[in-house]
Amino acid sequence: MKKRQVVDCIFSAWYPRFEHLTFPSVVLPLPGAFISYLPADGIVLPNSDSGNRHKSSYKAHPDDDSDVDDPDWSDEDEDDDSSTHAPEFPELDAQIKQAIAHLGGKVFPKLNWSAPKDASWIAMNNSLQCTCPEDVYLLLKSSDFVTHDLTQPFDRCEDEDTEVDVQYQLVLRRWTNIHPGMEFRCFIKNDKLIAISQRHHSNFFAYISDQHDGILADIVDFYHQDIEKKFPDRSFVFDVYRKKPGKLVLVDLNPFGEVTDPLMFTWDELTSGEPLEGESSTEGE
Repeated sequence: MKKRQVVDCIFSAWYPRFEHLTFPSVVLPLPGAFISYLPADGIVLPNSDSGNRHKSSYKAHPDDDSDVDDPDWSDEDEDDDSSTHAPEFPELDAQIKQAIAHLGGKVFPKLNWSAPKDASWIAMNNSLQCTCPEDVYLLLKSSDFVTHDLTQPFDRCEDEDTEVDVQYQLVLRRWTNIHPGMEFRCFIKNDKLIAISQRHHSNFFAYISDQHDGILADIVDFYHQDIEKKFPDRSFVFDVYRKKPGKLVLVDLNPFGEVTDPLMFTWDELTSGEPLEGESSTEGE
């Protein structure tokens, strides 16, 4: 995997080409101060609304040693400490609010590549749904996936000496309720669809087996009609949501390499050239 393949999967690189196939989204450039703030230690949310601190939807992780029941902990102390250190990004605040309104009032965030799925536990709704800048900040600040985007975007690339300048961006996507059983990850190798995995592979959805042939036919048609040879790389991975029979929505594009989760496969299987267990042929489709 080369750095160019990773860069090709930056959201703003592929979204203009496939905008008609995916969820409406807004891309915002991130100021340098905010980029430095995200991987810094601690979770102190930026001040918003002219210094009036938003009561965020933060909740303590069940494994954390929480001080919320400590009688010596006072709201006054919390306010004094947070207001002293909390950064402010008023221009970004305004841009996020405008984007959320434009996208219908609810969004889910990501950076160039990754969404903060690992941080959903910290939100009261246990999801990536955001309705204000503070929700966005909380998820991004709490996510190891986002930190990886910022600090190791080209991890496992073979051309480590190649210089690449990354312009970091915040992506806000219109919130859509997706049935987890109808989201799939599709692996393309040398312009051929070689494997399909259910996206939420730790769960069992009995109807996937019942609808196997229809799901396969829809994904094959979607790839050949809408994706094939329209992406700059011959090998890549795409996620797709089957909204209903015959109606698929592109969710994301990822590099074909170990930085991308192979889910129900292994990368040895995907790169070996040998037929995959349970693989359905798409030749001639």
